[in-house]
Amino acid sequence: MAAKVEEELRRLSVEIRILEQTAEALQSRINMINAVITDLTFASMTLEGLEKQKENAELLVPIGGNSYVKAKLETPDKVTVGIGSGVSVEKTLQEAKEIIKKRLEDLEKSRTSLQQQFSQVVDRINEDRERFEELAAQLRKETPSRNV
Repeated sequence: MAAKVEEELRRLSVEIRILEQTAEALQSRINMINAVITDLTFASMTLEGLEKQKENAELLVPIGGNSYVKAKLETPDKVTVGIGSGVSVEKTLQEAKEIIKKRLEDLEKSRTSLQQQFSQVVDRINEDRERFEELAAQLRKETPSRNV
């Protein structure tokens, strides 16, 4: 009986390690998606603000490191949007807003799916840990301590 319990303890130990690695990978993907969602949300807010600007309006354009350059808005109704693989195309302001809105919706769906998977993995880890503790306690009862 003790051999079976020990075997299951080993199996559970390996499974818990694999599940923990899976949880870490899922959390990492969720964090990446959150970063992209934040970036796209700022882009969306910027486009909303651009809608209110007129031609030749002066803007402060972020260049990173909490630094900005002044720029004049030549064509407030045209936006260059990345479409993937380093390719960008010019779109109307409304088209750009729709593209970003669609990307945000897709990312929200992906994040929800990943969060559900993460939750399932965490639940399984907890179940396995409980079972591990039960088996370890059972093994301690079955195996009398040997004081040598």
